Amino acid sequence: EQPLFSAKAHVFQIDPATKRNWIPASKHAVTVSFFYDVGRSVYRIISVGGTKAIINSTITPNMTFTKTSQKFGQWADSRANTVYGLGFTSEQHLQQFAEQFKDLKEAARLVRDKSQEKFELLSPALNITTPQAPPLLDVNGSTEEKLFRSKSADMEQTTEKEQMRKMLSEGSICEINSEAELFSLRESNAKLLAALHEASSSIEQWKKQLAEYQEETDRLREQVAELEAQSSVSASGERGSEELTQSMAEMEALIKAKDEEIKILQGKKPDVTDLEKEREEASKRVQDLEEKNAELENRVQSAENALAFSLDARNQVESEVQNVIETLDVKIYDLSNLRQNLSKLLEK
Repeated sequence: EQPLFSAKAHVFQIDPATKRNWIPASKHAVTVSFFYDVGRSVYRIISVGGTKAIINSTITPNMTFTKTSQKFGQWADSRANTVYGLGFTSEQHLQQFAEQFKDLKEAARLVRDKSQEKFELLSPALNITTPQAPPLLDVNGSTEEKLFRSKSADMEQTTEKEQMRKMLSEGSICEINSEAELFSLRESNAKLLAALHEASSSIEQWKKQLAEYQEETDRLREQVAELEAQSSVSASGERGSEELTQSMAEMEALIKAKDEEIKILQGKKPDVTDLEKEREEASKRVQDLEEKNAELENRVQSAENALAFSLDARNQVESEVQNVIETLDVKIYDLSNLRQNLSKLLEK
């Protein structure tokens, strides 16, 4: 299979111990590609470094690719229980990757919705159409930029910047947990829907079988009534009476057996109301988690804006301090020249 889209990037994974620091997964920039798995009808992000896969992530409709800087983006994979980070050589490459991620996420949502519709309708005539794969696009950076974080640079950062970084990391962790719980609730909701439809199908079968048993019971009762009428009109002979009594006993036993089968079928009827109630509760929890996830994303965006503003202010202050130092150096030099001139005048 050919990749749907490829790009060069440095790959990182979140530290599982701290959930804050990034761990490089590749020494150099590697190829990161989008693929479409025809067998399972899913989209995947795959990157191979050497002989092992450093990224094998299945795109789900609830995933979000977040651009945390001009050349860096990340997404959380609840199935792999990790967060992947990609560092690109240019802002253009990051934008192209983000747009492709968004398009394939929407395609994955359409595939999931069509699969659910097919299951709900329970019609073999429905076919899910595989979304058309976007054209192949290779993006190769001309230069490779090294992405690393040095301990000395972290020690020089201000207290305000550390607080902003902490807010960002906490927001990312909350977002990851929310996405994982949201994915779990979606799976539970799908299972409840499957159980509900299976129960509805079973109920229809039991209703049909129950109607057939009731029709047969009514037919047997009519036969018994006819036999009783015949016995009252033509009761000629002890032998005929015994045969009629035996036939009536057999009919009564058969009717009793059918009544017991009807009671058993009625006892097996599932409580559809409880399934509907549980499904509604799961849907409500899914909606609450989606709102919480959106709120966390807004908080992370606000923290990033505040961090950028504080960095700009710091750079401006450092520039002003540098200008003052240069001005002082010039004045000191002028003062030194003035002293030399005074010394020469005093000697004369």
